[in-house]
Amino acid sequence: MNYRLFKITFPGYLLLLLILIISNSFAQNNSIVKHPEWSYNSVIYEVNLRQYTEEGTFKSFEEHLPRLKEMGVGILWFMPIHPIGEKNRKGTLGSYYAVKDYKDINPEHGTFGDFKNLVDKIHEMDMYVIIDWVANHTAWDNVWVGEHPEFYTKDSQGNFVPPVADWSDVIDLNFDNKELWAAMIDAMKFWVEEYDIDGYRCDVAGMIPVEFWIEVRKELDEIKPVFMLAEAWEPELHQAFDMTYSWDIHHLMSDIAKGKKTEDDLRARLGNEEEMYSESAFRMQFTSNHDENTWNGTVYEKFGEAAETFAALSFVIPGMPLIYSGQEAGLNKRLEFFEKDPIEWKEDKFASLYTTLCKLKENNKALWNGEKGGKLNYKNPFKIIGDVAIVHPQNILAFEREGEKDKIFAIFNLSDRAEKIPVSLYEIDKDYKNIFNDEQVPLNINLAPWEYKIFYKN
Repeated sequence: MNYRLFKITFPGYLLLLLILIISNSFAQNNSIVKHPEWSYNSVIYEVNLRQYTEEGTFKSFEEHLPRLKEMGVGILWFMPIHPIGEKNRKGTLGSYYAVKDYKDINPEHGTFGDFKNLVDKIHEMDMYVIIDWVANHTAWDNVWVGEHPEFYTKDSQGNFVPPVADWSDVIDLNFDNKELWAAMIDAMKFWVEEYDIDGYRCDVAGMIPVEFWIEVRKELDEIKPVFMLAEAWEPELHQAFDMTYSWDIHHLMSDIAKGKKTEDDLRARLGNEEEMYSESAFRMQFTSNHDENTWNGTVYEKFGEAAETFAALSFVIPGMPLIYSGQEAGLNKRLEFFEKDPIEWKEDKFASLYTTLCKLKENNKALWNGEKGGKLNYKNPFKIIGDVAIVHPQNILAFEREGEKDKIFAIFNLSDRAEKIPVSLYEIDKDYKNIFNDEQVPLNINLAPWEYKIFYKN
């Protein structure tokens, strides 16, 4: 789902930031979240099952598991797998997010048995499974409409209403009703208990009371340690969720690629993130996902020649990187949301790039998620040598991160101008190695427009 944007004045922004810092401190002190150990060095991958193969089934997706494992994916997030409502449906096939029955499988994807076999195979390959959960609203013909009409929000005439006017294919659930809480939690426990999934990505989680999510987390963790991703940014949701979306970083990266913002803006935003969220809060970094791709543009529309640059950056700044279906094949079209529109699978440079970055993320503790990862240590933008000040160009972002004995040094040219950077500016170890070819750091780093270098020490 998409959020509506709103404008905040500068004084208002400072007040909002102060409120968020205070609420974040309170929220973290009251958090019940204990991250699963396997999530600390994981990369998450979003599966758009309808468009993944011509068949769009669990069975046909299984064929891609060895490739995804080899690429280094840790968590597979499946968009909703439930039957889709027919009443007021959008398009021919409807939206995944118009759920008709929380305890059933969309027959387009296969059977319960097919799903169970898929989960088992994913686990056998030491990967993990979360599924999308749409708690805020249902399809107009969801089974609860007849069985529990009291679960829904109604207008003054007693009519069901969408949560947002544009979401005309769904109707709003009323979380003032605690019987709804019990029914929803029962349905969420079903997939963990019966199909051994490892958690949920929760759609528009910020539109639902955080107290509900806290209760969800308590009950699911009693079954097994789960991983919870909120499609939201609010710091207080980390009382119940492992990870939230880093939309601001995503949009800022796109603005830099278009020349609207600079490296200074990115530094400032990353600094704000440190203030707003505790070090244990996972933040999801991404250049695409199903909403961005369909409604806002492909990575090539949003980032142009810098698409690879920002994909790499999303792996080395704090947070868990996301790969969306087809990005590793150079996906260059907006996938239809309500119709069949299969991904074209082809050889592309992004497959090799993501494989290298995923392996680096997995094995270098400087890049681990949350409190186990290293903090950003920006390299000084200038150096005094005698009476001379040497200053690096404005749009060069350079930093180190360190975790235990592991380190990375990354340098990004966030501009369309070529730059030559004396390494002596940064006072870094000379035994760093380039992640792509294992070459040591040169005396000078030549960066073409939008070029970057990442060096590692293990």
